Amino acid sequence: MKKGKLLNGPISRVIAMLGHGDSICIGDAGLPIPPGVERIDLAVTQGMPPFLKTVEAIVAELCVEKAIVATEFTKGISGLHNKLLQQFSDLGLAQGCDITIEDCSHEQFKKLTKDCRAIVRTGECTPYANVILFAGVTF
Repeated sequence: MKKGKLLNGPISRVIAMLGHGDSICIGDAGLPIPPGVERIDLAVTQGMPPFLKTVEAIVAELCVEKAIVATEFTKGISGLHNKLLQQFSDLGLAQGCDITIEDCSHEQFKKLTKDCRAIVRTGECTPYANVILFAGVTF
């Protein structure tokens, strides 16, 4: 049995195949998934699994260099965006390098998902709770 935090086989496979600069998206339950992009559907019911817990499990395995979120998410009232920023701050410290955080319109964000290796669909129902993670290098 796998020893690390992330137990999901399809996600582990995608992460293992990522090269420097490749991306993976973690999306809410409503994020459209473009044709041709691998869908890894974890959604069970509203809120399960939650967005932040899914991000936490994935970044435990992935060296993250950059993240992109929708500008609309940064203006949300749920507090989820601030918690995500704290996760990336903690991750940057653990990795020994800062993680660049960028934002763009939700429409532009959806266009960027076409270049992702996979989109992981969560059960999150907070509007705009989506992030694109770009792989860094561990050396």
